Amino acid sequence: MKAVAILPEADEAHPTAFRAVTADGKASGRTPGEALDALTSQSGAEKAGAAVIVQLFHPDNYFTAEQSERLSTLMARWRTARDAGSALPPAEQAELERLVEEELHGSAERAAQTSRELEAAQPPREPRSNQGGL
Repeated sequence: MKAVAILPEADEAHPTAFRAVTADGKASGRTPGEALDALTSQSGAEKAGAAVIVQLFHPDNYFTAEQSERLSTLMARWRTARDAGSALPPAEQAELERLVEEELHGSAERAAQTSRELEAAQPPREPRSNQGGL
């Protein structure tokens, strides 16, 4: 099973399109499902199984609204500085790097929580019987 990321292409608060991405390709759509359908039709993976997890980008215990807003502000300032051929002041660059690390850590924690929830939702497995006498 391949990993698929589905990301909003526009502003996170008001996405107008989504992009589905794998190591082998990418496709866009008006909805996450449409982007995923377009990607699977490109790769011929319609017959292959897949697990899809949709993560909405809302503030949570792992990355707050304030952190998200500050990260967006700093990223906009960083892009402006980059486009002008300059850099952020060292304190802002350090803050940006810290927020990126915190967002990455939050993503890992969120994924671990999702994994625990999926495991808890699985029905108990029945033990295999040894019918072959091995």
